[in-house]
Amino acid sequence: MIKFVAVLLLVGVMVPASGEAADRHAGYYYPAPKKTENYRARARILPKANRATRLDFVNKMTLETLKKPYPPQYAIFAKGLNAEKLIIVSNVKGQLDTIYRVRALLATMTAVARKSALFKEFKVETILTFFDLGKMMGFKQITVSDGEKFTHQVFLK
Repeated sequence: MIKFVAVLLLVGVMVPASGEAADRHAGYYYPAPKKTENYRARARILPKANRATRLDFVNKMTLETLKKPYPPQYAIFAKGLNAEKLIIVSNVKGQLDTIYRVRALLATMTAVARKSALFKEFKVETILTFFDLGKMMGFKQITVSDGEKFTHQVFLK
């Protein structure tokens, strides 16, 4: 049993640990979330979604933040064996430190996603959200943190 749990942790699968979900990235990239939520996506994973497309998505988002005339307000990266965990961590003290600020960022990302060619192609720009885009790309969870005390984690179902 111990070997089985160790293997699951190595591949990034969430397993119960003392009544909580074990998360090998908590404590390294962000503090452990006190609460999590599930989002039932209204979109399916795209047939061509894979590790490479998820990493390309994160790289493009990062490059967009680096084009701004000021330092990036947050870092965005993918982790997990298949880059299936999207992580966003604030680079600025006092930002993304409440659920409301996190939801505001995610709402802003929804606005950007709705302008994407992908959403327009499928004519879903008024229906789907950033979470749905994440699901379409094959992300299984989105974690947003202030990098100090607050973390919000959403599991895409």
